[in-house]
Amino acid sequence: MQSRITSVGLLIKPDPADRFTYPDHIDRGSLDALPSKPGIYIFRDEQERPLYIGKSVNIRSRVLSHLRTPEEARMLQASRHVEFRRTAGEIGALLLESRLIKEMQPLHNKKLRRTREMCTLRLGPEVNAVPEIVYARDHDFAVTADLYGLFATRKAALERLRMIVEMERLCPAMSGLETAVRGRACFARQIARCLGACVGEEPVEDHYLRLRAALEEMRIIVWPYPGPMGIVEECDGWKQVHVIDRWFYIGSIDHVKGAKPVKQPARRTFDVDTYKILVRPMLRGELRLEPVKLAR
Repeated sequence: MQSRITSVGLLIKPDPADRFTYPDHIDRGSLDALPSKPGIYIFRDEQERPLYIGKSVNIRSRVLSHLRTPEEARMLQASRHVEFRRTAGEIGALLLESRLIKEMQPLHNKKLRRTREMCTLRLGPEVNAVPEIVYARDHDFAVTADLYGLFATRKAALERLRMIVEMERLCPAMSGLETAVRGRACFARQIARCLGACVGEEPVEDHYLRLRAALEEMRIIVWPYPGPMGIVEECDGWKQVHVIDRWFYIGSIDHVKGAKPVKQPARRTFDVDTYKILVRPMLRGELRLEPVKLAR
């Protein structure tokens, strides 16, 4: 289709959508059924295996954009139909996407596919405390105070701590990065990159306060409620309540006739992806929250 000029002299440029052709090997009915509403979508192959799971506030538009992306040719060639699941809003789509990727392990969702064993830095309240690396398998990050940062490896945690120490001219020995020798200056002090806490030239209390302040922006927020909370989203008269407890997504309550209740899980653990999705909007008061009771 070429550009054309109307009878009143207006130039009309071609719309790329007018030239769009649907792939013959992907079931057209599954594509036509996609709604222009929030939710998740799943590309499946001929054996019904999930290839890719995504989310969007407009499922139809997002899926069609995949079909126009040459970089995704390998995934598209293996696809045979697209499944979708509606949510009442963007938060619900984000939470459901994260959960399903972990459960289904789709081939092309490499970033969120693995359930990660996270570690963090813990700094105790004593002024002579040094940061230590602790793991999610040993501590519930949702209820443990004085934790800073979320890291996939011990190496990543140490690298971040080392960067902070260098930037703030903290003492590596007093920060647990090298062995402290009583009365001997650390190497950083010898090259004027430490204020001297290791040899008493900076009070230990001052060094501790500077270290804690430097870590503060990475603080893991302890779950601020006594029990589960619901995040309310509504769309076209449909209400969903996404139930969260201790930064763990339990499930969503659909306020429609015949909907199944959300039950108390046998086990819940701090989930890093749920935490990252919710912590900022929750602290900013951007979410509509209400207490919920779970079925047993």
